[in-house]
Amino acid sequence: MTATWDPTAAGVLRLPSGRLVRGRGLRHPLTAGPAPDFALYLLGKEPPAVEWEARWVRWPDFRLPSDRAGAAEALREALSRAGDARVEVACGGGRGRTGTALACLAVLDGVPNTEAVAYVREHYSRHAVETPWQKRYVSRFASA
Repeated sequence: MTATWDPTAAGVLRLPSGRLVRGRGLRHPLTAGPAPDFALYLLGKEPPAVEWEARWVRWPDFRLPSDRAGAAEALREALSRAGDARVEVACGGGRGRTGTALACLAVLDGVPNTEAVAYVREHYSRHAVETPWQKRYVSRFASA
């Protein structure tokens, strides 16, 4: 695979390395254009099957991942795949959990923990990362 997202498409976040990741709310219709090659779904219950490769992280709405080590591993996989594939990160609304995960991807990509939430709010959605504990999770997320 050597396909990535159109950088001007809705929900696409450009990380400092140039990698592109699309954030999306699953309650909204799938946007026109190519499908993801890999998706990371952040939901409290198992998502429905999709036509592309996907990984589920149990992450209840307005909360934090149930398995934080597993979530970190899934985020590292998503970042690695984003180098040459269309990676999507999605939760129900596409803001809280998705924004938190995108901020963690930004940390993994070199953005300081203390700046990652602001980075995602500026480049993805000003409503990203909805709760104080999600913001704290990003501030403590390990980049190594």
